Amino acid sequence: MAPVHAALDILGLVAVVGFVAAFSRRLNLSEPLAMVVVGVCISFIPHVLEIVLTPDLVLIGLLPPLLYAAAIRTSLVDFRANRRAIGLLSVGLVAFSTLTIGVVAWWVMPGVSLAAAFALGAVVAPPDAVAATTVARRVGMPRRIVSILESESLVNDAAALVALNTAIAAMTASVSAWNVGWDFIRAAGGGLLIGLIAAAVLAQIRRHITDPVLDTTLSFAAPYVAFLPAEQIHASGVLAVVVTGLVLGHKAPVLQSAASRIAENINWRTVQFLLENVVFLLIGLQIRPLIDDVRHEHLPWGQVIPPCLIVLATAVVARLVWVYAAAGALRLLGQPSWSWRVSAIVSWAGMRGVVTLAAVFLLPVDTAHRSLLSLAAFIVVAGTLLVQGLTLPWLVRRLGLPGPDAAEDALQSASLVTDASRAGLAVLEQLEKADDPPEVLEQLRQRGVRRSNQLWEQLGRPQSEIEPPSAAYYRLRTQMLAAERSSILEARDRGVYDEEVLRAALTAIDMEESMLDRIEDAAARLDNELTTPHQRAGDCEHLRNAPRVTTARTPEGCEECLRDGTRWVHLRLCLTCGHVGCCDSSPQKHATAHFRGTWHPVMRSIEPGEAWRWCFVDEMPG
Repeated sequence: MAPVHAALDILGLVAVVGFVAAFSRRLNLSEPLAMVVVGVCISFIPHVLEIVLTPDLVLIGLLPPLLYAAAIRTSLVDFRANRRAIGLLSVGLVAFSTLTIGVVAWWVMPGVSLAAAFALGAVVAPPDAVAATTVARRVGMPRRIVSILESESLVNDAAALVALNTAIAAMTASVSAWNVGWDFIRAAGGGLLIGLIAAAVLAQIRRHITDPVLDTTLSFAAPYVAFLPAEQIHASGVLAVVVTGLVLGHKAPVLQSAASRIAENINWRTVQFLLENVVFLLIGLQIRPLIDDVRHEHLPWGQVIPPCLIVLATAVVARLVWVYAAAGALRLLGQPSWSWRVSAIVSWAGMRGVVTLAAVFLLPVDTAHRSLLSLAAFIVVAGTLLVQGLTLPWLVRRLGLPGPDAAEDALQSASLVTDASRAGLAVLEQLEKADDPPEVLEQLRQRGVRRSNQLWEQLGRPQSEIEPPSAAYYRLRTQMLAAERSSILEARDRGVYDEEVLRAALTAIDMEESMLDRIEDAAARLDNELTTPHQRAGDCEHLRNAPRVTTARTPEGCEECLRDGTRWVHLRLCLTCGHVGCCDSSPQKHATAHFRGTWHPVMRSIEPGEAWRWCFVDEMPG
């Protein structure tokens, strides 16, 4: 019956995760927080999801795939750019938190040795960025802060586990500074080396795999290919997995086929969703067993709850002190530093999670007051999720930090895709032969131009009576695909064609429908003018010399379209003479025609809410 009960528990976990996640998204709640609360409630229902966690289950079964799933989606470029901040948080803050929490825990918990108190400090030191970034993306936290928090969680686990192993060793023997230093070097250096070797080996294998199914299978094995050898030589398996994931994720566009990347992304998103939420649900499910263990030790609650709450407060305050102290020290040294508002967000986004849950099970069974230490770790996890998780959205809104802007993203995307389309068309010019069908060449050129124009169309508000061409294409093509799918399904029901042929035809329709560009509502615009972000803006003589605005000769619309009675989609203003012309998505493309006739180099959009400029000569936004 045990296997049946285990299967029912797994089914129950998945069912609860799916239901709570759907409920949370519908009500715009934090999923990790909701999972913990539901888990706590279920833990008090007898004989329901009574799951006993072991160190191997958490550290080997859950942690490597969770870290790998996050690492392959983390930008290695952003990681390098923020390496100083990541180092301060993932190593410096973990060490500071371990020492601070350890001293306080030793002071407020009678009977707990100093080594055991430091072990507790190491257990609760590393935050879990899953909880923080879930909230961050929902409330629109700046992307750089989100990137730093995610990267911090990838590296701080290794530092915390090294500190924990050192504290556990100190419980049974004396530990010297040399031992601590050597353990850290072996863990960090060995983990880095094993991670790079694993990434190199997997990359060579991946070059010879074109089947998406086989490639995804290799991807599922990747975290353990890095983790197990590193643990075998007593290096950091956590760091090895992170390094492997970062490298393979960075090189994926050149190592994998497009189909393999799509399959890997979908599969790992599903795995990550299930594992992350299962972990937070399991955290909540542990509360009743922990309370029972404390009861068995006959500890009065007056000596249990206050020390646990003091440890929780210390964990929160230690992060605040470190972040502000580090920012102030960098400012005194004349180095770039966070503003006080950014420091407030980073210091408050310190919710604990999966690593704390995993690490607490590594404490030796014979540790004095082990149940009290475990309960304190749980209260830190649950308390930070509840207190900081509920207040972080308010703090982000209160401080008014600018979050990602959909319109600005659209401008960047349009500029990027325009450059990419231009590169593709240039290659087409080099490859075309005299015997290539002209209609095929024209179709390829139109496809390259259409992708770029679709993105530029999303930036402006068209005339209310005109539907942008890309929106019309999407509307009509989706209806055509629906009719095609219905026809194939009717043929399937008649039993005329083989199942393999039918499945292939349906897959082709599904693929095209999934790749159709989604046209955003053109009425959703900015309150302020959309300009090219400074870090994305090009720089050329024409942009430097051109004014920001000039008087439009025909502010009511495109000069030629008004004259000829034709229609336009978006309007562009020549900053040299004030000519108003229509964009390249418009049938007549008068703005580009004006440039070719006059060589006036710079235009700007005069759509409502837009102020971005474009240099025709150097083909760059400014």
